[in-house]
Amino acid sequence: MTGIDKIIENALMEDIHTGDITTLAVVPGSRPARARLIAKEPLILAGIDVAARVFTFLDASVCFEARHGDGARLAAGDLIAELTGDSALLLQGERVALNLLQRMCGTATLTARYVEAVAGTRARIVDTRKTTPGLRVLEKYAVRVGGGINHRTGLYDGVLIKENHIAAAGGISRAVSRARSYIPHTLKIEVETESIAEVTEALEAGADIIMLDNMDLPTMTEAVALIGGRALVEASGGVNLETVRGIAEAGVDIISVGALTHSARAMDISMLLEAE
Repeated sequence: MTGIDKIIENALMEDIHTGDITTLAVVPGSRPARARLIAKEPLILAGIDVAARVFTFLDASVCFEARHGDGARLAAGDLIAELTGDSALLLQGERVALNLLQRMCGTATLTARYVEAVAGTRARIVDTRKTTPGLRVLEKYAVRVGGGINHRTGLYDGVLIKENHIAAAGGISRAVSRARSYIPHTLKIEVETESIAEVTEALEAGADIIMLDNMDLPTMTEAVALIGGRALVEASGGVNLETVRGIAEAGVDIISVGALTHSARAMDISMLLEAE
């Protein structure tokens, strides 16, 4: 079973559990049906294969015909997909499929707005680990569909020395030195900084990436000039659609935006079923 199948299995178990009482009560036996997934507002499609898998996970005979692929820009009223299968199974999969699809479309759509906001600058929009527990793989995929880039996946695949690590290690220099002696040469070391003094210490310690955390624009601009290309520069904190352009124009390489996954609004998508 794939990781995505496990997500779907858990979501279906949470929703159906011992049985779909409403469908068992009102839908008589096996009854063929056709259903349509409709976009109710403009959106960027992400997760169409995940939505399809919800239904085929319940019944491999369900026919799911996507009308658009991930990354498509849809208008209100656009047909996303058509399904045919047993009406009871379509009803049982409806909410889980929509929950996942709406959430992924929301992340992709919001990411695209940030990417468009920094167009023409050197800055790249990246996500964070501020994801919904259990859904990280789906949400980070949706960021890519929206034109963003993934930061580290988890604690296991990247070194990011943050404020609390620095406090526990006894300073930036010690933290970087210990990390360098522990990790393979293939990994980079990123350090979170909150002041010009910390930026200087991170540079002297040999950090590969320096995060400028919650800095105002004048301080950020000074930090970028001080670093002078000796490390990649990431801006984080206080980023929204009103501030992101100014941050990008300060000359940073990367802008990490937690809102892409923790605050994206689910897009409005509905499923309309017709019994045959």
